[in-house]
Amino acid sequence: MKKIQSLIAAATLAIAGGCSEESTPDPRGPDSASDNSAAPVEKPVIYQALPRLFGNTNPTNKPWGTIDENGTGKFNDFTPQVLQQIRELGANYIWYTGSLHHALVGDYTQYGIGNDDPDVVKGRAGSPYAIKDYYSVNPDLAEDPAKRLDEFRALIDRSHEQGLKVIIDIVPNHVARAYESLDKPDGVGDFGAGDDTSVTYDRDNNFYYVVGEDFRVPESDDYRPLGGEPHPLADGRFEERPAKWTGNGARAAQPAIDDWYETVKINFGVRPDGREDFPQLSAEFAQKDYKAHAEFWADRDVPDSWEKFRDITHYWLDFGVDGFRYDMAGMVPVEFWSYLNSSIKMEKPDTLLLAEIYTPERYRDYIHLGKMDYLYDKVGTYDAIRAVMEGKGDTDKVAEIQRSLEDIAPHMLHFMENHDEQRIASPEFAGDAEAGKPAMLVSATVSAAPTLVYFGQELGEPASEDAGFGKASRTTIFDYWSVPSVRRWLQGESTADEQRLREFYRRLMNFSAGNAALRSDNYAALEGYGDRQFAFARWDGDEKLLVVANFAADSSPAELQLPQALMQQWQLADGNYPLVDQLGDTDAQLHVEGTSGSIALELAPRASHIFRVTQ
Repeated sequence: MKKIQSLIAAATLAIAGGCSEESTPDPRGPDSASDNSAAPVEKPVIYQALPRLFGNTNPTNKPWGTIDENGTGKFNDFTPQVLQQIRELGANYIWYTGSLHHALVGDYTQYGIGNDDPDVVKGRAGSPYAIKDYYSVNPDLAEDPAKRLDEFRALIDRSHEQGLKVIIDIVPNHVARAYESLDKPDGVGDFGAGDDTSVTYDRDNNFYYVVGEDFRVPESDDYRPLGGEPHPLADGRFEERPAKWTGNGARAAQPAIDDWYETVKINFGVRPDGREDFPQLSAEFAQKDYKAHAEFWADRDVPDSWEKFRDITHYWLDFGVDGFRYDMAGMVPVEFWSYLNSSIKMEKPDTLLLAEIYTPERYRDYIHLGKMDYLYDKVGTYDAIRAVMEGKGDTDKVAEIQRSLEDIAPHMLHFMENHDEQRIASPEFAGDAEAGKPAMLVSATVSAAPTLVYFGQELGEPASEDAGFGKASRTTIFDYWSVPSVRRWLQGESTADEQRLREFYRRLMNFSAGNAALRSDNYAALEGYGDRQFAFARWDGDEKLLVVANFAADSSPAELQLPQALMQQWQLADGNYPLVDQLGDTDAQLHVEGTSGSIALELAPRASHIFRVTQ
């Protein structure tokens, strides 16, 4: 058995103060997930759903199937009843992925929308991250495409009525090759409309250009648009003169098939040689609030693309959106984020700002200088927990990651699934939805970080089918498709296993969102567990929790000890203290003698416990 060094935040070395919780007949206490009363919710729990897939109950699921064959979900599928159940799952935010109007293969010319060329559209339904019109929403998702913005506004209103704040994607690094906004406000120009295309770079150009060369569709021996189905525009050509740099930064007039060829790179005032053409923030701004950042930018001349994205985000704030998830934020300069996010916070201070970023050495810059609220904790907590699940690492690494992030832990978004990652239940990952229980337990409770749940995760969705462009193990974001487990849930036909798993997620998400100890910075690793187990304490005032996870598929005895520093912190008198399981009925006992605290457990396979210490 290992002895893991206790990790206790410096701020907790003195005895923590706080109010004692009121007495209650429920031994689980006032924050119990079994209590349906509305507890204060301060920790964000984000439910991510793709409207195109979520509400689609058509079971056909033909690879490369058309919208008529496979169907599509709609904004209206998020009924008050459905939204209420998502709220009851513990979510307080809902991220409607793929809502903005992106390039797609479908004829909406009767609504004034130009057709997109399949040669620069990925999949049958298109990538949600190739935005065609930043001021509109996907016509596929509307019952009446002519009223698509009205239907989306109604969805936002329904979400708010059920206690859910709304997040949408902003994709600042790139746009669709055929960007054209029909719904932009008066006085707003399209990206690239005023560019000088005779030069590779100009600070106020929105794009970079391959001067003197036309764009050429990438070549591939394996991939054919629409799966090879004939289409009048699928001719291996797309007119773009001169060619623009591709979204991932590829500079060739003919990008490779593995490049983000369906998109073009936005110019934020970074020269081709990497030099930056905009005002720089001094290091002292890391300690300043968003108001000081907004004041800094108030009289600064900035690149045109910066202003365009400021106008876009403020448009959606006025529309009723409560937060933004920024795609590939690490590919955009930190100064731009300071400019944009401070302007957003000046208008609506409680806007949630979430950045997708995968470079840990830049995390603190994006939080302190870029004024992000939250960053993806993928290259860290997710990767470490996944390694334990797959038997490729042990829980020491999880503890090590928490040490490295201690100063910014509340700013890191935790997840075990999203649209980019493989489903837990897929054979390519864990192959068993039960393996996700201890993983989500640790992910949701190891720090004050917010938590994300990807639709279908709570049902054990394995994403076992190839959809055409989208392949098995990840639920497709490129095709018209339905998600079997979600389809069953919407139709009231969930299996017993799906119902049990969803109940576990409901209890965990509600407890983790509302419990004061899990919103605090107080954390200490316990001692005496093995490579496949993890145990730690979280507390706030009189609220004391012990979290125990068994990642192994077999049972395991555990003799856990509370480190002396934690015992000194908790000041427990000698005796036995009941431990009441907040996620099930496996109650236990903490034995205290002097400066020693111990717990004897027989951990079931995939055991996931939050024990409340009662006195």
